[in-house]
Amino acid sequence: MLLSVILYVAIAVCVLGVGRKIYQYSVAPAALKIPTMPAPKTHLGVVWRMFREVVFFESLFKASKFTWIFGWLFHAGLVLALLNHLRFFTDPAWAWVYFIFPVTRYAGFVMLIGLGGLLARRILVDRVRIISAPSDYLMLVLIMLIAGTGVLMSRVWFTDLGGVYLFARGLLSFELVALPGSVILWLHLLLVAVLLLIFPFSKLLHAPGVFFSPSRNQVDNSREKRHGGRHFTSHLKGQTDDN
Repeated sequence: MLLSVILYVAIAVCVLGVGRKIYQYSVAPAALKIPTMPAPKTHLGVVWRMFREVVFFESLFKASKFTWIFGWLFHAGLVLALLNHLRFFTDPAWAWVYFIFPVTRYAGFVMLIGLGGLLARRILVDRVRIISAPSDYLMLVLIMLIAGTGVLMSRVWFTDLGGVYLFARGLLSFELVALPGSVILWLHLLLVAVLLLIFPFSKLLHAPGVFFSPSRNQVDNSREKRHGGRHFTSHLKGQTDDN
């Protein structure tokens, strides 16, 4: 019951917090045309640019190959891990989830390799270490612990997956179901709860924030169309009325 309540609270904080930030991003004025050049001149081009940025980390690839390879490995491993966990929340589990299992079963290792490289970069590269805050290190360590405990459950201390499935299905239907008595499983879920709680207040918000970056989502049409700024004209009008 205690763990179920903790997870419910963590999920609520994460969903509401991220939703609030997305709303703030969506109404923030974009006063200037500032797309990073070379910029697309059509909306379809913007979609293609955002796709390359989100899937392939195009700008990071151009900036630093070392950071790109480890950052991409971590995010790819994270996506695979999330896809692998879908089998606990679907009834019956989708066939393609089992089809990709031979690949997703190694997601934890891929995440650890990527996170290890990113942590080493923060420690060994002077210009990165200088601007790194304690929270940057703690965030990497937290996610490494989540991935590490997941790997341990699948390779060393095997867990009753049937019991985990029943517990997960119980969470979805708001029915409290007993969780298998595994210390490593409890630690894994508690770490996930901590991550969900701090997600809306951390730098991890770059995940939804990238879609609202003016330097990425703007069309280079300043010569063809006057740019008043997203919500900027109404924002100025409101200030004028107040004065």
